[in-house]
Amino acid sequence: MKVLFLCTGNSCRSQMAEGWARALLAGKAEAFSAGTRPGDIVDPRAVKAMAEAGVDISGQKPKSLEIYKDQAFDLVVTVCDNARETCPVYWGAGRKLHRGFDDPGTLSGPGAPDETAMPHYRRVRDEIKRFVKELPEILERL
Repeated sequence: MKVLFLCTGNSCRSQMAEGWARALLAGKAEAFSAGTRPGDIVDPRAVKAMAEAGVDISGQKPKSLEIYKDQAFDLVVTVCDNARETCPVYWGAGRKLHRGFDDPGTLSGPGAPDETAMPHYRRVRDEIKRFVKELPEILERL
């Protein structure tokens, strides 16, 4: 099974989802992530939050949806909190699912110190983990 997690910047939530899927669904699914307007780097606080949970996403890079335009996915999941308006529409074959998660960077505000920001990143990280763990059951119902 091939799963693609989509977001706008592909720098935080979709990267966390890809990391969790690689860790939790190894042997059951291949995980990928992309965005419509990918940033230059994966959000360092997302990397830190995932490392605290034992998942290394430091080697991942933001990717454009364009690189996957000729690939088929079994499931495409949009993870932006406002994905219905701004995240990509995936026209390829496969099932589509929207599960929005808050943007921890927006919640903490620009320039927030780690002690203010990291609780938001940890909460979203844990919500994404719970969702990814439930994906096999969710897929059975789709």
